Amino acid sequence: MTNGKTLISSIAFACLLASSVSSIAIAAECSGTIKVLAQPRDGLTLLEEQKSEFEKLSGGASFEIDYLNENDRRAKSKADASTIGKYNVYYIDEANVALFASSGWVAPLMDYYPAEYDYADFDPGRQKVATYDGKVWFAPLTGGGDLMVYRKDLLEAAGITPPKTLDAYIAAVKTLNQPDKGIYGTALRGQRGSGANVWRWMPFFKGFGGNWFDGKTPVFDSEAAIKATETYLELFKYSAPGSQTGGWDEVVGAFTSGQVAMIIESTPLVGMAIDPKSSQVAGKVGYMPPPTPLTGGGYGHGLAIGIKANADEASKACAGLFIAWATSKENENRRLEANQFSELNRTSVMTSPKFAEFYGPDLGEALAETGKVTAVNFWQSPQWPDLGDRWGIILEELIAGTRTDIKDGLDELNGFAKDLVARSQ
Repeated sequence: MTNGKTLISSIAFACLLASSVSSIAIAAECSGTIKVLAQPRDGLTLLEEQKSEFEKLSGGASFEIDYLNENDRRAKSKADASTIGKYNVYYIDEANVALFASSGWVAPLMDYYPAEYDYADFDPGRQKVATYDGKVWFAPLTGGGDLMVYRKDLLEAAGITPPKTLDAYIAAVKTLNQPDKGIYGTALRGQRGSGANVWRWMPFFKGFGGNWFDGKTPVFDSEAAIKATETYLELFKYSAPGSQTGGWDEVVGAFTSGQVAMIIESTPLVGMAIDPKSSQVAGKVGYMPPPTPLTGGGYGHGLAIGIKANADEASKACAGLFIAWATSKENENRRLEANQFSELNRTSVMTSPKFAEFYGPDLGEALAETGKVTAVNFWQSPQWPDLGDRWGIILEELIAGTRTDIKDGLDELNGFAKDLVARSQ
């Protein structure tokens, strides 16, 4: 019996190193069990129904997935990857890809990803998030950017054309805000956190030309940061109740329950908003890329090749084969058939006739367009969660009104960032 460490020391497995490209072609077979640490996803559950397919493809290998919730998955994967290395494949995300890559815990994916699985077919935004320091580290299982999602009926009644610029968006939000009728212009995230209020603030920051650092010097007390914060706080005057202290669940719930006219949110919202089972506004929803100059907030979760459990090149190549198969066009089409909208990542699938049949003719085009403006807005560093969470606290205080001086808050964050960088040197 083989364990995760000795995974696929395949008898009949050979690796061919290409002379001009750092890639490995699979020449024969894998064996053993590929150990995967992940968090629950419907697409992975669906994948487990196809074990015999992978066994046939790989020449005898199987796979076993251990599931943990997001926070526990992050903690355990970090502990495992840095010590014993039990898992051949790690589920990683935009928040920890820099840590795993810079620590040498995962291998560059494209060195072991078979070319026939067409990595270039993934949505451009997902590819950006999976890339750190010029190399790709994971294949996407879920992810997205941002879309502007709006109530077509409310805009039409008010004679408003869906806005393409931020100035027009702000004007429309103000016009559409009717709290006496239970309708609010927008919904934003107020809850503290790098993945909560900061995540929604960042498209304004980057869209206005902001940068986190100039080399190692923090520069986010800039005019762009001040303008982004002022704009975010201004829009909060028209945000649905509960969003001032809420996150994803609260703002999405406000939109799908019919309380919100317009919202800029991560793309999975659309799948929920157009589904009659989860939305009271299904059939009334339109969507477009974010209004200029906003960038889309790129995020992604996916599968990466562990270093320690894959001690030789054959093992890494077999883990790469599993990842390529797990995220293949064939398996993504199965997720489409199962109506798993938030787990679709490939351009060919999202622009296919079957996708249009499921979700209408316009959504695929909107997703393709938003992919072009999707960006990595956060600081790609192992220290990002610390910095982002600290700004989340300050931003929450500004939203709640317990702090009123924006420049003072950004200066405090700058000081925190300088200490953070100094401690890492």
